[in-house]
Amino acid sequence: MLALDFLVNFIYNKEMDKKPPYERKNKQDKSVYRALVLIMQFGINMLVPIGIMSWLGILLDRKLGTSFCMVLFFFIGAIAGFQNIWRMAKAVYEDKPGEKEDGKQ
Repeated sequence: MLALDFLVNFIYNKEMDKKPPYERKNKQDKSVYRALVLIMQFGINMLVPIGIMSWLGILLDRKLGTSFCMVLFFFIGAIAGFQNIWRMAKAVYEDKPGEKEDGKQ
């Protein structure tokens, strides 16, 4: 009987049952989600300018009958994407965790 009680207590942790649901999650889970969102933002901030500028280059190539606008606009989009990522990374690394905007804790 003692082994069964131990097994039930091991499987069903009574201490966790006393805590509200928002305290049950580990704080580390939030940092993992924030990191995933940051990675997705990096990808989106890189792909959107490249896609839009390449599309504009294709439209100009068709309208003007040339073949270099798409390549030129692709590189302009890549530069804009890198600039977006640079700004976002700079803003992320300048913010220190735990500090408020006015510099006081």
